[in-house]
Amino acid sequence: MTTLPSGFARARRWLRDHPLAFDATLAFCVLIAMICGSFADPGKGHGPTFGTRTPEVFSVLLMVLAASALVLRRRHPMAVLAVTGGLTATEYIFMDPPAPVVMSTVIALYTVASRTDRPTTWRVGLLTMGVLTVAAMVFGSTPWYSQENLGVFAWTGMASAAGDAVRSRRAFVDAIRERAERAERTREEEARRRVAEERLRIARDLHDVVAHHIALVNVQAGVAAHVMDKRPDQAKEALAHVRDASRSALNELRVTVGLLRQSGDPEAPTEPAPGLAVLDELVTTFRNAGLPVEVAGADRGPKLPAAVDLAAYRVIQEALTNVRKHAGAGARAEVSVVRVGVTAEITVLDNGRGSAARRAGTESGGDPADGSGTGAPDGGGHGLLGMRERVTALGGALTAGPRYGGGFRVHAILPIEARTGEPEPPGPAAVTGERR
Repeated sequence: MTTLPSGFARARRWLRDHPLAFDATLAFCVLIAMICGSFADPGKGHGPTFGTRTPEVFSVLLMVLAASALVLRRRHPMAVLAVTGGLTATEYIFMDPPAPVVMSTVIALYTVASRTDRPTTWRVGLLTMGVLTVAAMVFGSTPWYSQENLGVFAWTGMASAAGDAVRSRRAFVDAIRERAERAERTREEEARRRVAEERLRIARDLHDVVAHHIALVNVQAGVAAHVMDKRPDQAKEALAHVRDASRSALNELRVTVGLLRQSGDPEAPTEPAPGLAVLDELVTTFRNAGLPVEVAGADRGPKLPAAVDLAAYRVIQEALTNVRKHAGAGARAEVSVVRVGVTAEITVLDNGRGSAARRAGTESGGDPADGSGTGAPDGGGHGLLGMRERVTALGGALTAGPRYGGGFRVHAILPIEARTGEPEPPGPAAVTGERR
């Protein structure tokens, strides 16, 4: 069963969706009010009396024309105001006592004030108020100070003020709505950006962990398979290295995947991220895999900030992994970490003589059958790209390329005071002779 409030709400929505019908209804109501008011005689001393006079045909015609003009008040507000104002002035000049045609002018003036700016409202409102008030005072038979004449001034002034107030409120509401929508869009964009950055960071961590440890497992497994029959002791030692590398990979993967857990999860890992404090352990794993690594310089100063410490560790890990996979047999590597002013410089050199195609190509998976961990380049690696993203995200710089006389060089400069930002995608000229 439809209640009265719901019926009014439905009618209001319908009229709001059909503005022309609303204006026609308003014009009809204004016409009825003007006709009813035209039967009232202002009287003298005792207030107005109804039914003592009848409006003239000319006044009825002016009222009908003025009310009809209000149907177009939204489409042509200034023209409607001019028409209704002229009809009202005509009524004041030729009819005495005048019919209340001014009602239509009040509605038209309100419409203009609610749909234009404040300066226009002031100019048009004062002009309308002045013209109609002067016409009523000069051409009417009542004294100039009568309440009817002052009422013309008051009603036109209130129409201007009411229209300006409605326009200001609409502008205020629209501004609030726009700011809310803009803030919502900004929050959504910020959330998407943070999700993308987090996914990229986790992808870099997973790549570093998997590429490093799986490469070592691949090498040691190949060694074990090669010497299994002739030197079982050496094969047993290689399998022990495989076990240690796989255990380390699982531990680091558990830490990385733990970032995806919900906050407050009691099962989330709490182990600290790797850093330069375990650089010796990292170098030992490569030495066990058959890659001679010399630490030419290791920073012994105060501990680096966590983000810088992790980035330095990952750069060294990825660079040594690339050496082991692509530098070829007999390669040696050298690692140095030094502080220069407010920056930390990480350098990884090798004297490898891998094929030019492999050194200029990108990271590849390798063939586990030969235990070399070097397959044909397939362009699908992300090692150098991940290193560069880590470094640039902290405000540093990374260069990588072949050395004069053979070998490869990776050099990263990291600011001690890390500053986060959006990583810049590496351009084709930023890294020369990429070896992934």
